[in-house]
Amino acid sequence: MTNGETVPPLAIITPSYAPDFELCADLHASVRAFLPGVDHHIIVPRRDRARFRSLAGDRTHVHDVAEYLPRTFLTLPAVNGWVNARRPYPPIRGWIAQQIVKLAAAARLETDVALLIDSDIEVIRPFGPDVYRRDGVTRFFRKPGAVHDKMPRHLIWHEVARRMLGLPPGKPPYTDYICAPASWDPAIVRGLLARVEEVAGRPWPTVIGAELHFSELILYGVYVDEVLGAPATGFTTDDMLCPQYFDEVPLDEAGLRSFLGKVRPEDIAVMISAKSGTPRHLRRAAVAGISHA
Repeated sequence: MTNGETVPPLAIITPSYAPDFELCADLHASVRAFLPGVDHHIIVPRRDRARFRSLAGDRTHVHDVAEYLPRTFLTLPAVNGWVNARRPYPPIRGWIAQQIVKLAAAARLETDVALLIDSDIEVIRPFGPDVYRRDGVTRFFRKPGAVHDKMPRHLIWHEVARRMLGLPPGKPPYTDYICAPASWDPAIVRGLLARVEEVAGRPWPTVIGAELHFSELILYGVYVDEVLGAPATGFTTDDMLCPQYFDEVPLDEAGLRSFLGKVRPEDIAVMISAKSGTPRHLRRAAVAGISHA
């Protein structure tokens, strides 16, 4: 920021796409209702931008994913993937590209906190910047010892993160850093990406795009914990402040009442997985009930 302007405390980043439009619209409405002063950046594929444009407003910005990917990333027709002209093999899967987009979007923010919120999350009450920022330090989710030998994907994500950061191989159990919503310090993200480029000697999107397995949350967490340390670790927690339902089974009215009955006064959001197939009208009514309780 320049000219003596104050750095905004928080901005929200939400990657989405057409199948999740209705969920994203509900998230957008909850952000507008409970966080009226916060900028919300919704990032979608170019083919879906026209549909999401109805959500745009004074503090809601709808972006094309291409804004955050290098020009060397070429889309593959009819599939959710890209090819990096710098390194054509392997092709970049949509899941990997989405994580590159999240990192690039957070790195561009001039805020204290980048809050990553997926489309199937809804904010349920107002909250202040102190929830995610304290004494100049951004809230850092970590759950020590939670990643063990029976979590093969998590183990690979840790191995990849350590290699990218130039750290020696580790040994489980590892700390888990995967959470939703996820709060990042944009300045730390910029330092993280510079570190990846320094270690690899290549642009960071090329480094990440070459991986078949990768977690942006694990990369950020390992960097904060094992490269930076204090003071970046000065505001740690293992509380997501967001009850979550991951089962791929729809919730009915009774199931929603049971799940949402676990919401605590300190929780600021709820997540009901898009993959659950929970009917939207039931979900909306149930979440509205706790939001106005």
